[in-house]
Amino acid sequence: MESIIAYFETIPSLHRSLLLVGGITFFWLLEGTVPLFRFKYKKWKHAVPNFFFTLTTILINFGLAFLLLSTADWVKANDFGIINWLPEMPLWMYALLGVLLLDFFGAYLAHYVEHKVKPLWMVHLVHHTDHKVDTTTANRHHPIESLVRFAFTLLGVFVVGTPIALVFLYQSLSVVFTQLTHANIKLPRQLDKAMSYVLVSPDMHKIHHHYRLPYTDSNYGNIFSVWDRLLGTYMYLDRDKLVYGVDVFPDEQKNSNIADLLKQPFQKYEKPTFTPESEK
Repeated sequence: MESIIAYFETIPSLHRSLLLVGGITFFWLLEGTVPLFRFKYKKWKHAVPNFFFTLTTILINFGLAFLLLSTADWVKANDFGIINWLPEMPLWMYALLGVLLLDFFGAYLAHYVEHKVKPLWMVHLVHHTDHKVDTTTANRHHPIESLVRFAFTLLGVFVVGTPIALVFLYQSLSVVFTQLTHANIKLPRQLDKAMSYVLVSPDMHKIHHHYRLPYTDSNYGNIFSVWDRLLGTYMYLDRDKLVYGVDVFPDEQKNSNIADLLKQPFQKYEKPTFTPESEK
């Protein structure tokens, strides 16, 4: 465990870049072998806006990385934060708890708030209006959302008290899991179900991308599924019934255009209220 922590404490930027590019490449190829849905689309054309938003996310995170580093160094120097106030524990448990709690603040809580606060939901719409969810959808976030998510991660580092090694470990795992859970792949149902009891599985996350409530407002987790299960936001829907997108933003052409997507958060929109009869 010590060697893993030491590696992530000084992980080279090149290695982090390879993790992102390598993950997209791996799942991109896997999608062609065991696809969940056989989309009728030009894969590269579909990927262009998603890669654009991936790039903006990278630039924002890179530009603000000094804040994460400064905060992580401060909490370490001052022995501040939840995991530093607990009784001494084995290193593996310290690392697991740190990543678990960072996943709550940086992913689950951020995601939940984005769905419940209307201006933030309008920003988050860019991610949900992809009609062909695949591994390139993973980082399809409006630049404003990238800032919001960074702020929640920064809050997590401060409250949890994670040193920079655990921050980089969490971010690396987050990249891989985001690509996995959005990838258009079909795992055996029993394997996917077993995985979902602890970790977010592909089928579990794709329920969140169903085009209608209440499924849109469920399964917020990124790495660990325990937050959805503990906090009552877990839902199940057979993967054969999935329809991607947002019901009130049905224009796939606009939802594939970078200029329209950049303007999407500023449109007029009332989020529909779910009634059980509407799903019958």
